[in-house]
Amino acid sequence: MSSNDHNDSLPVVEVYDTTLRDGTQMEGMSLSCDDKLRIAEHLDSIGVTFIEGGWPGSNPKDVEFFERAKDVAWKNVAVAAFGSTCRAQLRAEDDPQLQTLIAAGTSVCTIFGKTWNMHVTEVLRTTLEENLRMVEESVDFLRQNGRRVIYDAEHFFDGYKADSEYALETLRAAARGGAETLALCDTNGGSMPWEVEEMVKAAQGAVPNLRIGIHAHNDGECGVANSVAAVRAGARHVQGTINGYGERCGNANLCAIVPDLELKLGLQCLPQGGLEQLYDLAHFVAEIANLSPNEHAAYVGRSAFAHKGGVHVSAIRRHPESYEHVNPTLVGNESRVVVSELSGRSNVLSKAEELGLEVSSTHGGRVLERIKELESKGFAYEAAEASVALLMARHQDDYDAPFEVLDFQAGVGRRRGGGMFAEATVKVRIGEEIVHTAGEGNGPVSALDSALRKALRPFFPEVADMHLSDYKVRILDGRSGTGATTRVLIDSQSARDSWSTVGASSNIIEASLQALVDSIEYGLSLERST
Repeated sequence: MSSNDHNDSLPVVEVYDTTLRDGTQMEGMSLSCDDKLRIAEHLDSIGVTFIEGGWPGSNPKDVEFFERAKDVAWKNVAVAAFGSTCRAQLRAEDDPQLQTLIAAGTSVCTIFGKTWNMHVTEVLRTTLEENLRMVEESVDFLRQNGRRVIYDAEHFFDGYKADSEYALETLRAAARGGAETLALCDTNGGSMPWEVEEMVKAAQGAVPNLRIGIHAHNDGECGVANSVAAVRAGARHVQGTINGYGERCGNANLCAIVPDLELKLGLQCLPQGGLEQLYDLAHFVAEIANLSPNEHAAYVGRSAFAHKGGVHVSAIRRHPESYEHVNPTLVGNESRVVVSELSGRSNVLSKAEELGLEVSSTHGGRVLERIKELESKGFAYEAAEASVALLMARHQDDYDAPFEVLDFQAGVGRRRGGGMFAEATVKVRIGEEIVHTAGEGNGPVSALDSALRKALRPFFPEVADMHLSDYKVRILDGRSGTGATTRVLIDSQSARDSWSTVGASSNIIEASLQALVDSIEYGLSLERST
């Protein structure tokens, strides 16, 4: 089914996003209040059911978030404040932490309580009966103050294995208090899908009139599978994070769960049009969090529908479904063809079509042989599509390169009484003219870039709008010492586009210049095509 097939008759699974709270517990991840609001607004636009904004009693940033969230006109979501049950031997109405949940001003409060008897007696150091009181009274207190309550049964699956009857009794306590949803938490992340399915059914039997949810972690690499298993068993509320961010090995990844449920199980999770925004959402959240996106992630990775093997590409040119389990456009992604030494002629022809180039089968074969020759010398074209496009263009009879570097020189040194310096000179042919320029920089590559741009700017003013956004160096065979081949990958940007180019040589300066030349030449081709 496509996301356009949503209709009111389909079963609905609530999507509860906890990226802003549980996700930020991932090592190396931090979000400002502004970041959290931007992500929340994006989640609202895609149509998730709940956004967990944070724990208002834990830090000033979360208090600020809830204060500012009151002024946002949310279109689809209910914002939830997160906390815990009251403390042992303390009445719910006297618990300061529960008071902060009320003060957060959200319509929904999510609280967690202990399910595992070991946690009750050894961590809380209280009695099993007292824990049941804490659960029931805390939920009831929030309900008496007009809040919808989602109860997170912490360590439910481990608790069920230790004492199934007590684990189920904690759910009954939350139900007596008035919780609308009971989310079963695989807090340690080690349960298996068949265990989850069995225990979800047991929970439904214990509280047959309440919605059951799942909150899975990924310590056994089963977070998504456990979430899907829970839904198959009857759960209709799924908690998780964008891109699977979270403590230790992460939370269950909503970017895989949601399309699995919609496209594989036929269950509606998002409003019409929401699923098609998933790719953009995943990359947006990664960008805001200042984390590199996992480009091999299911559904939303850039490589999720990338085809490299020649046999595969030949097949998908005839029938895309032959090597794609779903249509990538359903999640906002796209098919891509990767060109490398493992490619066949179909890869080259498909890539040419993708780039809008006309390449004959004969030329395609020549380009393929050239790619294989260069990759044997250390080039890698999988992540350097601009260099691939130039290889193809240069094999066309009518291609005229805008410039040619004839000579170059770069060096570094230290002046007496001064600091380090780097200088470079280049001699460039532009049409019928020969231009010889020099440049300085904070290193030899920077100086080369400066000298090359200085030579080109009078002829191509658009060069001023192009800049390098990333520069990566990889030593291919460290055993060769200083004579090892070095691969350089350069990412470039203009106001409208971004592209990547590659160079390789036993000399890092030469490798860098190759990638620099490709970068500027491809950037100029983009300008000429607009």
